Amino acid sequence: MIHERLFSLAAGAGALLLTAGLVSASAQEQPRSGATGSRVDREAAIAVQQPGPHEGGGVTTAYPFFSDLADLPIVFRKRALHPGSAIGHHEQREDEIYYVLSGTGELVLDGVRTEVGPGTAILTRPGSTHSLKQTGKEDLVIFIVYPKH
Repeated sequence: MIHERLFSLAAGAGALLLTAGLVSASAQEQPRSGATGSRVDREAAIAVQQPGPHEGGGVTTAYPFFSDLADLPIVFRKRALHPGSAIGHHEQREDEIYYVLSGTGELVLDGVRTEVGPGTAILTRPGSTHSLKQTGKEDLVIFIVYPKH
């Protein structure tokens, strides 16, 4: 049930993001929809440079969509892993989904190495371990979705 809900929320958020990318408004504009709290976030307004998560190293750019909404039950983030960066090896505490938008990378999931690229979806479950390293010449760009704790 939680997986269906996460997928449904992620799909809806992805559609909203894709729609937002097609609108040619200012990156600083954050339209809101009155009393419902619905809104549009633009990645240019929220981008932040960060080191690779979980001591992965290198430089990444995170796009923490809707992160200021305490009542939103999921985290929806885009992350660009720039050349030489990685998400370090760590144990998963909740269901998490990565979706590769562009670039190439090496995933180590429960000790098994796999090359990943555009169109790859990765589900990590509680108790599993994983890391993700950018490979190739272009950024490895992913969406990340997991429940807020």
